[in-house]
Amino acid sequence: MSGAPTTVRHMATSNLRTGGKPSGKDRLTHRCTECGTTVGKWVGQCPQCQAWGSLLEVGASRVALTAGAVTAPARPIDQVDVEDARSVPTGVDELDRVLGGGLVPGAVVLLAGEPGVGKSTLLLECAARAARSGSPTLYVTGEESAAQVRLRAGRTGGLDPHLWLAAETDLAAVIAHVDAVRPGLLVVDSVQTIASSQVEGSAGGVTQVRAVAAALIGLAKERGIATVLVGHVTKDGAIAGPRLLEHLVDVVLHFEGDRHSPLRMVRAVKNRFGPADEVGCFTLGDGGITGLADPSGLFLSARGAPVPGTCVTVTVEGRRPMLAEVQALVASTTAANPRRAVSGLDSARVAMVLAIVERRGSVHLAGSDVYTATVGGMRLSEPATDLAVALAVASAVHDRALPVDVVAIGELGLSGELRPVGGVQRRLAEAARLGFTRAIVPTGSGAPPGGMQVSEVNDLQQALTALDHLARTRPTGPRRPLSLV
Repeated sequence: MSGAPTTVRHMATSNLRTGGKPSGKDRLTHRCTECGTTVGKWVGQCPQCQAWGSLLEVGASRVALTAGAVTAPARPIDQVDVEDARSVPTGVDELDRVLGGGLVPGAVVLLAGEPGVGKSTLLLECAARAARSGSPTLYVTGEESAAQVRLRAGRTGGLDPHLWLAAETDLAAVIAHVDAVRPGLLVVDSVQTIASSQVEGSAGGVTQVRAVAAALIGLAKERGIATVLVGHVTKDGAIAGPRLLEHLVDVVLHFEGDRHSPLRMVRAVKNRFGPADEVGCFTLGDGGITGLADPSGLFLSARGAPVPGTCVTVTVEGRRPMLAEVQALVASTTAANPRRAVSGLDSARVAMVLAIVERRGSVHLAGSDVYTATVGGMRLSEPATDLAVALAVASAVHDRALPVDVVAIGELGLSGELRPVGGVQRRLAEAARLGFTRAIVPTGSGAPPGGMQVSEVNDLQQALTALDHLARTRPTGPRRPLSLV
């Protein structure tokens, strides 16, 4: 009886010393579910990743500074065997281009994209190619039934006895399938549909996605299984789930495409085994997905005669130069606010180019609707396409066709100057390969490839003058283009 008051008195004295708060040993902290940042108290917005409402209360923990067992002894770096990091080709050339040669055993790839873009079709083709090489391949689907995937595989020619299919949403069941099949390639479609019974929360939640991804990554590293995880994206195009997911995996790929166009692009955002700026091109059809080794023809109009309001440029996607056609239509309007419609281009950048064309190029656009677009569903965002947009608009205003063998490359400044861009030699070489013989580029772009006539200009006015000179010196169609100045 005498001990109880003493204990209570001791606890009260301890609380008075600490201000009524838990001691440092038992003090609670808050951790961000998006980036993992730990802070001492709750705040509405994470100070690191700026996410709102992502801080959860967790107990503070201490890590004991004691030695433990090692998985393998440390060795001098020059004695480490590099064969374990050799990539194995998937058989899909465009995907191998993006991955840096293929899939590395034990590597984990995260492929994200919008619904219906063709992620499952691409990975089913990749899994079928790997199975044909004799390597057991396991395809785990959590979104579709096994029969649905079987129908798609039959339609695209992806049937092979070495390709194993499982429809599971439980992590323990997935691991059991891996133990039974012992695959060389594991495809999980998708990581947001898999859940673990040992972790609280529903499938697709931050806690479940983090736990499932960590378990699959550990499994891949331990057994040397090349693993591809399919990820969902938010309405803003970002990968759904915790940001930590992108840090844990070895490769992050974005699968892009327009629903109304067969063109699909795989873009590497992160790659520990190869270039992180490469792009692979595919076309999606009824018979499956096919790689495009030379996609430039998709973005050019199939016509022989020149048409007003069109101009060809050369863009660089990753390391690959591709020709693209910019189209413009200018029509008079009685509306108080003329319309500016953009498709396939950056609307803010097009608005800036239109202001430059009107002010520096003496092209009257007030009282006119301006429509600009690209051909074939191509998305152009780099500044090197500014000059092509400007020339297409000027051509549409004056109703004068540009020469069909001319490409325009350059970034426009607000004062009308033409700024140099990177990779001009590669761009011009690609244009020359496809039959273009003349180009307008910024001053100081270097020696042109053999057989190509290049006009170097300093500003927009000189570009319009040079284009007029090219049109006068060499007719390019049944109708002779006239001056745009």
